[in-house]
Formats: sequence, C-alpha cells, structure tokens
Amino acid sequence: MANTNPLQFVQQTRAEIAKVVWPTRKEVMLTTVMVFIMASLFAVFFFLVDLVIRFGLQGLLAAVS
Repeated sequence: MANTNPLQFVQQTRAEIAKVVWPTRKEVMLTTVMVFIMASLFAVFFFLVDLVIRFGLQGLLAAVS
C-alpha cells in the first residue's frame, strides 16, 4: 500500500474536484421535471397493470367458485 502524505492527498483531491463539470440550474430543473414526469407515468402504468391483474384474478376466482 502506497503511503501519501496528507498535503499530497488534499492536492490530489482538489485537482480531481476541479475536473468535475457541475450542471447549470437550468439542467437541474429540467432533469428534475423529467424525473417527476417519468415517475408519474410509471405510477399510472403500474396502477393500470395492477387493475387488469385484479380484475383477471377476480374473474378467474368467480368462475371457479
């Protein structure tokens, strides 16, 4: 295991953080809105799938009884 002194570690860490490209406010807002839209679409989709399965099982159980 290589030993690095704390000063070198801090310098390397700052150099890596400087490479990070931070998103703009507009990009953050756009991706946030997209996440909410996709979450809503998936919620509706799974609600409809659940509804179809429930009606199918109720019909099947009613036919067997």
